[in-house]
Amino acid sequence: METKNILIKDTVILNPKSEGNNDVESFKGDLLIENDKISEIARKDEESISEKGIDKIIDGKNRILMPGLVNTHTHLSMNLFRGLADDMALDEWLNDNIWPTEAGLNGEYCYNGALLAIIEMIKSGTTTFNDMYFYMENVAEASIESGIRGCLSYGMIDFGDEEKRENEFKENISLIKNYNNSANGRIKTLFGPHSTFTASKELLERVRKEANKYKVGIHIHMNETKKEIDDVIEATGKRPFEYLNELDFLGKDVIAAHGVWLSKEEIEIIKEKDVKISHNPCSNMKLSSGIAPIQDLLTKGICVGLGTDSVASNNNLDLFEEMKFASLLQKVDTLNPEALTSKQAIQMATINGAKALNLQEEIGSIEIGKKADIILIDKSSVNLNPMSNLVSSNLVYAANGSNVDTTICDGQILMENRKLTTLDENLIIEKAAKSIKELKEIAGS
Repeated sequence: METKNILIKDTVILNPKSEGNNDVESFKGDLLIENDKISEIARKDEESISEKGIDKIIDGKNRILMPGLVNTHTHLSMNLFRGLADDMALDEWLNDNIWPTEAGLNGEYCYNGALLAIIEMIKSGTTTFNDMYFYMENVAEASIESGIRGCLSYGMIDFGDEEKRENEFKENISLIKNYNNSANGRIKTLFGPHSTFTASKELLERVRKEANKYKVGIHIHMNETKKEIDDVIEATGKRPFEYLNELDFLGKDVIAAHGVWLSKEEIEIIKEKDVKISHNPCSNMKLSSGIAPIQDLLTKGICVGLGTDSVASNNNLDLFEEMKFASLLQKVDTLNPEALTSKQAIQMATINGAKALNLQEEIGSIEIGKKADIILIDKSSVNLNPMSNLVSSNLVYAANGSNVDTTICDGQILMENRKLTTLDENLIIEKAAKSIKELKEIAGS
């Protein structure tokens, strides 16, 4: 029998209120899920929620309940490339290793890689992701099958080639027409121009028009490396955000991944146009790209979410780890221990991420009427003890993805007591291993 109502009893509820007030409340209580939404919340000092007519009861003792995490920048199918090319600069990493291997990709490989990534996300507490890559209809099918929430865009690269540009639009528009708002609204679609240095002016201008037409957002890489800035200045005479602003490309529906190398003028443009930033600290550190000025962005009220990037440059999808690194990196960069607090880090991984994807009315916080995207953390885990009153501090500085006990998305239990309910983990690992073995053979590596 399909579970319609789930009651989580006697738990600690952690709720990031909004991205602006640096506040995360926590209290003991019960929570009721009906179908795909949170229908009732009762604090400990209030009358308990009735167990009558409940399909499933979860004992929340020794658990912390919080919103499912939101990963605002991924390339899921690149989970096949974990450990493929490490300890090298971005240009060498891309040109000599990643792109040659990607040349052999097909839909089946991307489907297998996406499922592998989705398992990793479910097991580490991510319930929503924002993905840009290739064979995205296969990624959509993997997402639908698994029960996770996904925002999908096709990575559009034309290098000024008109024929290639037309094909990129064909792919991305097909994804939008076939999958936008599918699976009870779990699947959203965006346009995915790769970057200002791989997409032509013509492609970028048309993306803006098509995004307006289809009423979808835009996902793009921006200001990731110093070389990128130099290349764009040489080609256009302007810095990347200045260039896009001149093209009337920017708006509140644009989520820009990285934002490492930003001028003061660009930060003002980002604020004025309400562009959302996806901060990917582990990937930026691993590729020696630099340190994004996240504290400055937050101080100016700019919405910043967290992303992992792909495991080819991270090498995992653990957003708990990303929260810790984000906070520590800002502290060491500013020499200020109060920079990017643990509460701000939690907001970045939840409500900020939801806002970055224009999903703040549906997910990102624990509120009646919002989607039941919820995770339970095992409070008895040795690395979380002793548990001080600063729950948010322990979750950011001490926790990791393996402390996630239960993952619920859209009211469906995807993992309970560390056991997956929708996917066959061993079979997917086996298929992923076979896929990368064949890809390496194709690439001659």
